[in-house]
Amino acid sequence: MQQPLADLLRPKSFDDVLGQQHLLGKGMAFRKVVSSNHIPNMVFYGPPGVGKTTVANIIAEKTNMSLYKLNGTTASTDDIKQIIANINSVLTQNGILLYLDEIQYLNKKQQQSLLEFVEKGDITLIASTTENPFFYIYPALLSRCTVFEFKPLSTKDISKGLLKAAEQFGLVFEDDALEYLALSGNGDMRKALNNFDFVRYAVKKGSNKITRDIVDQVAIKGNISYDRSEDKHYDNLSALMKSLRGSDPDAAIYYLAKMLEAGDIIAASRRLLCSANEDVGLAYPQIIPIVKAAVDTALQLGMPEAYLPLANAAVLIATAPKSNSAPMAYWKAQADIAKGKGVGVPRALQNTHYDGADAKVKGQHYKYPHDYKHHWVKQQYLPDDLKNETYYQYGDNKYEQAIKEYWEKIKHND
Repeated sequence: MQQPLADLLRPKSFDDVLGQQHLLGKGMAFRKVVSSNHIPNMVFYGPPGVGKTTVANIIAEKTNMSLYKLNGTTASTDDIKQIIANINSVLTQNGILLYLDEIQYLNKKQQQSLLEFVEKGDITLIASTTENPFFYIYPALLSRCTVFEFKPLSTKDISKGLLKAAEQFGLVFEDDALEYLALSGNGDMRKALNNFDFVRYAVKKGSNKITRDIVDQVAIKGNISYDRSEDKHYDNLSALMKSLRGSDPDAAIYYLAKMLEAGDIIAASRRLLCSANEDVGLAYPQIIPIVKAAVDTALQLGMPEAYLPLANAAVLIATAPKSNSAPMAYWKAQADIAKGKGVGVPRALQNTHYDGADAKVKGQHYKYPHDYKHHWVKQQYLPDDLKNETYYQYGDNKYEQAIKEYWEKIKHND
């Protein structure tokens, strides 16, 4: 069986690991601790192909503990029991180091079975996950570990790894082929090396040159690499929403394109609808039905043409004036409700015409606004304990300022 290239070229020391200098740089606390041979319980969190398994392997080589490896995708409860059964045996007198890859795939009961032994120090745990550990790891187990975040590799880091791989096979890159092959990894060294492994066999017989043409045939859509259930999915959603809110049409179009190229029309459409209401809102109220129409059109068209109305909507939202005055008013009212404020409804607004014997003032006395000039009359609408509260503050945009001026004129002349 052929060994994967990523395993064949896996670094053997911290100095050879690409990226992660916030952890592995000389003088960094993480490197000092693990180099001291005092290995704490740790969780490595980050996307695939950024060095989590490599760093765990290097740490394991440095310790004299008995190393056991499990992968959450295949590990069973029996596998865990077998490791626990070896505690305090002759073979594990220096302790057990358990490297548990993809821990998010272990169920709660399996994770709980490790808790007692991790807590007592019989097992030192190094776990890795591509998912947010605060969502997927049993809280009691997570509280006994220190979480370290591994970040996507830069194109420069991946280029270094690809150059090293090319040297291994006597190959060289022509022109910008190296840069484009590095970009195809999208921060994932393993993916870039897998693409390289394909490319090296595509090099013309008798040549040692990797051309841009060969790379282009392998690296199509190389930058689209997020599963809809993983953190990258939510990162892209967040980036799209924040770019729309930040009035950056270029970034908004980029993240929209990234999601649509991955086939994620529904999530992209929901973000556009949300931003139209939350971020533009009353500064340009007409945008809400416009974006809704764009989303409906996109869903009716389907891919690939769905990008047409959604691109229009994204640019419109990003370049529109912004106001979150209505959501702000809602959040403030919501906070008062959470505090238990707002006791009862004013008598004039109640849906009843019966006055009890103890009522000091008989009659509902509701004033129908349409019976008055400008269809407005002063009366109390909020509960007694909130009657002087102000939730809505007019935004500083043209539309809301015009509305403010209109109502100030009417109410002040009352």
